[in-house]
Amino acid sequence: MSTANHRAAKRRRRRPPSYFQFATATEERYLAQAIQNSKLDRTRQGKLDIPWAPVFFPTVEEMEGNPLDYIAKIQGVAERYGICKIVPPKGWNPSRYFGIDIDRNQKTFATKLQMLHRLQEGVSFGDGNDYAAKEYLQVSSERTKAWKNAHYPDHDLLARHTDASDGRRQFTPDNLERDYWDVVETHTKEVAVEYGNDVDTHDFGSGFPLSERGRSVHGTRNAEKMNLPEPKFGTEDYYKETWWNLNNIPSAPGSVLQYVKVGINGVNCPWMYFGSLFTTFCWHNEDNYMYSINYHHKGAPKQWYGVPGEKKAAEGLERVFKNYLSMKMRDVPDLLHHITTMFSPRLLQNADVVVSKLLQYEGEFVVTFPRSFHSGFSLGPNVGEAVNFATPDWISYGSEANERYRSFSRPAVFSQDRLTFTMANHLEDVKSYATCRRLLNELERVVQEELRLRKKLSDDGVRDVSDVIALPRNSLDQLDEKSASYDDRRLCHACKHVCFSSAVACQCSQSKVSCLRHSHFMCRCPTERKYFMLWTSNEELKSTLEKVRAHCESLKISKDQEVNAIEAATESALLGQLPDIAPGVERDLEIHRNQKIWTDPLTLSSIMGSLDMGFPVENRDSMHKVPPLHEEEEEEEEEEE
Repeated sequence: MSTANHRAAKRRRRRPPSYFQFATATEERYLAQAIQNSKLDRTRQGKLDIPWAPVFFPTVEEMEGNPLDYIAKIQGVAERYGICKIVPPKGWNPSRYFGIDIDRNQKTFATKLQMLHRLQEGVSFGDGNDYAAKEYLQVSSERTKAWKNAHYPDHDLLARHTDASDGRRQFTPDNLERDYWDVVETHTKEVAVEYGNDVDTHDFGSGFPLSERGRSVHGTRNAEKMNLPEPKFGTEDYYKETWWNLNNIPSAPGSVLQYVKVGINGVNCPWMYFGSLFTTFCWHNEDNYMYSINYHHKGAPKQWYGVPGEKKAAEGLERVFKNYLSMKMRDVPDLLHHITTMFSPRLLQNADVVVSKLLQYEGEFVVTFPRSFHSGFSLGPNVGEAVNFATPDWISYGSEANERYRSFSRPAVFSQDRLTFTMANHLEDVKSYATCRRLLNELERVVQEELRLRKKLSDDGVRDVSDVIALPRNSLDQLDEKSASYDDRRLCHACKHVCFSSAVACQCSQSKVSCLRHSHFMCRCPTERKYFMLWTSNEELKSTLEKVRAHCESLKISKDQEVNAIEAATESALLGQLPDIAPGVERDLEIHRNQKIWTDPLTLSSIMGSLDMGFPVENRDSMHKVPPLHEEEEEEEEEEE
């Protein structure tokens, strides 16, 4: 297995057997708690009343620029909701150059089997079937239509009469949201769906065309195009080279991930998502607390929920999660990181946790902010794509995530220390005092702890054998395949932290190493048998710290106005109250008023042919026959009885 695949495999959740039947007494306890939780929640009467998150409408000029600059403009408002939607202007149409031939591509992807009525229990998903894209989307269409025919048989008739009062019978996002939570919260119906999530774009293909100017990890470099001006909005080259292309945005100017040159699936290499009615992405925040950006290529909308990443809200969600799944978390302390648990946002509202929602239609982006929790589900067949990015303000969040992972012995997707020291090695790219200050704060924390623990362990008798053991120097130019592979081999045996600057080893093992915090857990050998492995000397650590400190001082002298403006904007955003209606919501609701939900099978021609502006067009009527639902047959039998 290649290193890239190995690293990706670490991030993929284990696929246990299907859980149609209870295997253990422990699972019986979990189900009992889920049933008890559903009894305790007496507030689910009526429609969910969740406020809408903000929606933003960039201009053509802003779409020709760096998306990180645009996100920085809207961040003061958007991050207070945790999620936001970005709707490109008229003329945006990357679907014209859609990178996957759905009709002919015979590559298959595995699906996750999700039992909706058990999503509140935190049980791992089972294996679904393997599908080619065309086959999956056909099945997704059939299942969506079956639900529509069973539960909304008069939808088309009612939709033709605008004065129809029985809105509950119409196939609308509001009613599907109600249906979804009826299944998830009450356990009165057994509903299984298959979700084609985390599909590797390097192997399967991306919906966006690949860069020819080296802007994406798996793109190419065409020497004739490298020095050409930036392509104009809407041209074929624009969709290849724009930083809004999800293959490119991780490496956009100003992104911390521009130094990560090794492909990490789902981080700087997008994942594709093939959805069906009610396929669910459960509550989670991103790896290393990074930003994420999700693009909806085609199909039915996705329902999103978001909780901001600021301390009070994020910890509030975690508290609800722990209270709701206290039994399960005794056995699985890091359950929240498994992304297998869904619970209603009404529980968050009951606990005074800020929560908002979005409906994402085709041709629209959703951005999530550092540490923000998000979840949601699809309203029918669709194709989406998502990737991470990280701006300099993320550095402190990344540090916090790193500490969290160490407490659960969970490996991070890349070494936070390596990325920090690599940034310090590229100070020519750090032009903002605010960015440099964040970098300096993180370096001071890392270096001070490193020097303190080295001295303590040395005083305790751990030997320094640097003169005897010659270790390869850490490469600080970029995080490439070689350095990532090396990092994978020096994880602390206790907390799985990458031992980047130093490690402790013992004569009793040729492979086991420990970070400086956990050397006493490594073995029972006396201290004199243990020794340091140093990749960075004390002098080098201090020198790097002083270099960054000096760079900060030089930026501070010339950038006082910038600093004051940033601090004032941040303070204003934190002190201000959320408006009754978030920015852009009324315009967005008007755009999508009475819009039909896509139910037809998606084909390459349907993807490439219908989207010609920054908001969707109406869908075609269905002409496909669908077998009846088992659920519908059961209801008919009950009526006969």
